[in-house]
Amino acid sequence: MRERGATCLITGANRGIGKAAATALVRQGLSVSIVSRDRQRGDRAGREIGAASVLLADLASLDSVRALAAHVCASLPPLDVLIHNAGVFMNEREETVDGIETTLAVNHLAPFLLTRELLDHLAPKARIVVVSSEAHRFARLQLDDLQLERGFSGKLSYANSKLANILFTRELAHRLKNRPVTVNALHPGVIRTGLLENYFREYGWAGRLLRRLSGLFTVSEEKGAETTAYLATSPDLDGVTGGYFKRCR
Repeated sequence: MRERGATCLITGANRGIGKAAATALVRQGLSVSIVSRDRQRGDRAGREIGAASVLLADLASLDSVRALAAHVCASLPPLDVLIHNAGVFMNEREETVDGIETTLAVNHLAPFLLTRELLDHLAPKARIVVVSSEAHRFARLQLDDLQLERGFSGKLSYANSKLANILFTRELAHRLKNRPVTVNALHPGVIRTGLLENYFREYGWAGRLLRRLSGLFTVSEEKGAETTAYLATSPDLDGVTGGYFKRCR
């Protein structure tokens, strides 16, 4: 278990499984800072969680990600835990201010860049945790069309971004092999959130049926956050890196 007072940064923690994970980590004695795009929602969640601080950033903007990293380096002690939890599911193709397809930008490029910018601000035995998804199994990454300009599908874009999370985790673990910093990815389970609602919309009438039946296969936010908290704190995982976990296995 991380020592009491260990410093943790988690993105997308103003609601959903990110908020549940942040709450669990605060209860374990970690000093948790959350990242939110909206000040009002972030401050409210920060009070409810008991967060050490609330940091603002728009993860769809590369400049905003860089500014977040600079602020963390200037204002927080070296991070013991860095959790990439924020994610989006887009039903229509949109581009960010940088001209990048939004799902790719938020779900993959933001954690990639934030990690790179914070590598020198990690504690000696820091843990990096990447929230991915079993949706990665439906990915079809095409390196000549990563932004799906030739035929956008919300579910394909999401699946591709989640596979990119896992490939990033594996490669980063390899590149950090000479440091005691570890990085692992996870599937939190199928959780009834706004993201899942967008996923249902991709399937028309079948999605409406799935929504009605979702209570049979979804788990609570607290249950979904268990694997994130496990990867962040469990002493069983000291030195374990490059893995993909679900249900804490």
